[in-house]
Amino acid sequence: MRPSFTMSIAAGCLAVALGLAGPKAAEACSICRCGDPAFAALGLDLFNPGRFNLALDWDRFEKEQGPEDDQESLVEDRFTLTASYAVSSRLTLLARVPWSSRELTEAGHDELKHGSAEQVSASGLSDPEVYVNLRLWSAPITSAVGSRGWFGLQAGVKTDWGRNDVTQGGERIDEHAQPGTGSTDWIAGAAGVYVLDPRSTLFASAQHRGTGANSHGYRYGDITLVTAGFERSLGRVVDGVIEADFRDAGMDRIDGSGAHDPDTGGQMLYVTPRVLLRLSAALVGRASAQIPVAESLNGEQDEHTVWSAGITWTLGP
Repeated sequence: MRPSFTMSIAAGCLAVALGLAGPKAAEACSICRCGDPAFAALGLDLFNPGRFNLALDWDRFEKEQGPEDDQESLVEDRFTLTASYAVSSRLTLLARVPWSSRELTEAGHDELKHGSAEQVSASGLSDPEVYVNLRLWSAPITSAVGSRGWFGLQAGVKTDWGRNDVTQGGERIDEHAQPGTGSTDWIAGAAGVYVLDPRSTLFASAQHRGTGANSHGYRYGDITLVTAGFERSLGRVVDGVIEADFRDAGMDRIDGSGAHDPDTGGQMLYVTPRVLLRLSAALVGRASAQIPVAESLNGEQDEHTVWSAGITWTLGP
């Protein structure tokens, strides 16, 4: 059944984040993560001309869906290489190349208990993404903090280059176990940053992703993602970040007939604490936990905390 979760809470989070301004990148599917990977991997200064960033991230995601007597359990480890280059103070190009390892268990409670559950696994290239980030406005430079903030737009495409035809025993495995979605998705969003003082910054982003169908007729639901966060310098080495991450996803269409999977899509609200460590002038390490705090998911679904860690290397001014 659909858990109670007032739309006023979701609408309030959405309004706050949009009011602060809001790009983001995320996997297009009913099991996508919330949050803004661009901010998380590359930091808040996306428009420093001539700067090149390279980041490597690991995420671990777990989810169950379906009724207890026919439950599907998924565990995914995802490694993502992100690169960006600021062409000018107004234009930044960004690309993300993910590699996914998924393990899907399909069984009811009794089968899981007695060890007879069916299990499939797959790994390989997931769906690379490319983005153009355009800064539309920035605040005047001040002596204390530099530019107090900026607002920009983002457009992107998630390619269908990931593996989506993995087979086991001569048959194609379940859609949710495939490393890639097999679809091309179009992405549009906005983001903003506002510097409160030399040690504190607010940031927010919002994105809508229009999903396409793959060659098997499966189409993950369209997704709207919103993030609002606060970053604070805690010393010469450590920064702390706290985010509110919201996701609204439509149901998945399972084939060309228009039938939908009732145990997909819905709304999720997470709180995400993150720690940033300045390892050197060019290297920043980070770790976070994306914790579910409220949900209104369709059918029978349960999502767990998403664990993440990564490192970013910066070259240039």
